[in-house]
Amino acid sequence: MSHLIVGIGGTTRPGSSSELAVHTALAAAERRGARTMRFGGDFLAALPHYAPERTERTDQQRQLVKAVRQADGLVIGSPGYHGGVSGLVKNALDLLEDLREDERVYFDGRAVGLVVTAAGWQACGTTLAALRSTVHAMRGWPTPLGVTLNSGQGPLFTPDSTCADPTTAAQLDLLGRQVHEFAQRFAAPTGVVRVA
Repeated sequence: MSHLIVGIGGTTRPGSSSELAVHTALAAAERRGARTMRFGGDFLAALPHYAPERTERTDQQRQLVKAVRQADGLVIGSPGYHGGVSGLVKNALDLLEDLREDERVYFDGRAVGLVVTAAGWQACGTTLAALRSTVHAMRGWPTPLGVTLNSGQGPLFTPDSTCADPTTAAQLDLLGRQVHEFAQRFAAPTGVVRVA
C-alpha cells in the first residue's frame, strides 16, 4: 500500500526556493514508493483569508482540507519572513482547523517534515522553531531533521529546478525519507478512536 504525503509551501514567486525544496523532499518520498500531492505558492495565494466565523469553503479550500485529511504525512515549507512563517503558509495551516472534529484531529499521528528558506541563518532558525511549535499544537510529529536553507549564500536551485548543493540535496532526501518511513510504520488504521 502506498502512503500519501502532502506538501504545502511556496511563495507568490514562481519557482521559489521554498516551493522547490518541498518538491525535492516529496520526490524523495516518491522514490521510496509514496504517492504525493503538492500545494504550491500559486495555489496558496488563491486561498481566501481564513475566517473562523465563515463556514462556506471554495473548491480550493475543500481540496486542501481533503488532501490533508487523507494524508499519512506532510512536508511543509515556508520562507522566513521577518523571522516567522509566511502569511500564505500560515493561512493554509489555519484553514486546517476544519479537521478539528475528525477522528484523526489535525496532524494527529502523522510525521511532518519542515523546510525553511531565508536570506540568513537567524530567520531560518526562528521560522523553523515557529513551524515546529505549530505542528506540535496540531498534534503532529515534526521529523527529527528540519531543513534550513540560507538563500543568502547563493542560488539553492538551478534553472531546471535541481538542487544546486549536494549537501542540501542530501538533507532534503533524508527529510522525505523520514516522513515516508514514519508513514509506513505509523499510518493510522481505519476506525481510529478520537481522543478528546
